[in-house]
Amino acid sequence: MNNLKIDLHTHSIASPDGSLTLNDYDFMLKNDFLNYIAITDHNTIKLAQTIQQQLGQQIIVGEEILTKEGEIIGLFLNKLIPANLSLKETIQLIHYQGGLVYIPHPFALNRHGIGLKLIEKNITSIDIIECYNGRSLLNNHYRKIFDMIEKFGLVGVASSDSHGRIGFGRTYSIIEKIAINQTNLIESLKKVHYHYRPAGLIARLYPTFNRLRK
Repeated sequence: MNNLKIDLHTHSIASPDGSLTLNDYDFMLKNDFLNYIAITDHNTIKLAQTIQQQLGQQIIVGEEILTKEGEIIGLFLNKLIPANLSLKETIQLIHYQGGLVYIPHPFALNRHGIGLKLIEKNITSIDIIECYNGRSLLNNHYRKIFDMIEKFGLVGVASSDSHGRIGFGRTYSIIEKIAINQTNLIESLKKVHYHYRPAGLIARLYPTFNRLRK
């Protein structure tokens, strides 16, 4: 295998609206559907750390953090970052522990995405931006995102934003084979290829179903 399939945005049962389990992550890795997966639960890293301990470094510990200005993701975290801080302070705390700053579903303000002005204001502190989100009903911001990537020299990814089994493994990024970590991921993503297959209605409604069930 010369390439790796990575998904940097997923939600386990530790998220109020997520339902992926340790067995789901294990299945995807063992069957080569994905090679690296970030667990990016809302405002918690506890279960992600536990799953990483059991499945190894192919699991990346992340957190989708609600800031005062919208949601961002920290990758390769070892300490929880509290919610409801300013965007600037949250970014600083991610980088302070050696993590990477990832912007999910940019411009989708109905999903707590951060807008263009905030992205440009913090552009030198952003490491990764999400070009394709598997759960987005409309990815009509992609041209704006790619223009920004070219203008500011960012790297982009495609991620599933899976909250359950349906849709998991459909949207991901493809990079050259390497044992990725926080020091080499950005360089690897400079030659990324995108695999984008939008999720169906059930996958888009997972957050609502999961909240009601819980």
